[in-house]
Amino acid sequence: MPGIILDGRKISAEIREELKERVRKLREKGIIPGLAGILVGEDPDSVTYIKLKEKGSTEAGIYSQIIKLPQDVTERKLFQEIKRLNSDAEIHGIFIQLPLPAHLNEGRVLSFIFPDKDVDGLHQVNIGRAWLGQPGFLPAASIAVHELLIRYGYNVKGKNVVIINVDNLFGKPLASILVQEKEGANVTLCHPSTPNLASYTRTADILVVSVNKPNFITADMVKKGVIVIDFGANYLEESSDRGKGKLVGDVDFEVVKEKVEAITPVPGGVGPMTVTMLLANTVTAAERQAGILVELINVSHYS
Repeated sequence: MPGIILDGRKISAEIREELKERVRKLREKGIIPGLAGILVGEDPDSVTYIKLKEKGSTEAGIYSQIIKLPQDVTERKLFQEIKRLNSDAEIHGIFIQLPLPAHLNEGRVLSFIFPDKDVDGLHQVNIGRAWLGQPGFLPAASIAVHELLIRYGYNVKGKNVVIINVDNLFGKPLASILVQEKEGANVTLCHPSTPNLASYTRTADILVVSVNKPNFITADMVKKGVIVIDFGANYLEESSDRGKGKLVGDVDFEVVKEKVEAITPVPGGVGPMTVTMLLANTVTAAERQAGILVELINVSHYS
């Protein structure tokens, strides 16, 4: 019998309704949550993501401001824009749309954002806070996975979680959430190129993968009853969808779903929740800067 489908669209819609109520309460106090994004260049995917964030902000009642800069913008000019947003009391959250052009140092640029406005959770201070279990912001995709598990009633305490992804946007921050004492998971981070990777994946009670390789995880690589979180994004040319092809994840979904306890679809799993969790971070930032929240992680499991 196929496993439970973890419906990211459904959970995202629930959270957005909750956010509207939080925004309403802020507006009653004369506070309109503000989110500012900086887009460098005209990368098509980046432009699409920016539009989704603008649309989501509008629907949630969040004020959004997008600063568009040319591809060849200097680091000094970019810093000046970030400095202006840092000092703008109407802006509670700031994000830089990644990736940046090669001539800009991503780590240095991200470090210009005030940590308390860094709603992408990529400033070194927030990364440190995450591993120490202190209040701070984490990247949206990692919070999205955690939130899906919570809302479907899955407790990770004592479970073996294998994450096939070691980057700063997803794998590492997700691990930093799950290893905290209150979560209590046993977490293994794997590089996709790890020899005999299946010897790790077969031990997983919860398997998380994001490598952008279709059919990377096959049925023989998972044990029966596993929970599978697929955050891959691959376009198959044999089917036409908006000129890109059919979108699939990293898991051989039709076969693997017969062995699992639960699985995220692609599309419709983690993806729809990523913008929502960025909006959640923005509302939390507004609440915190207004003095409504003192401890982020003690108030909301998705803040």
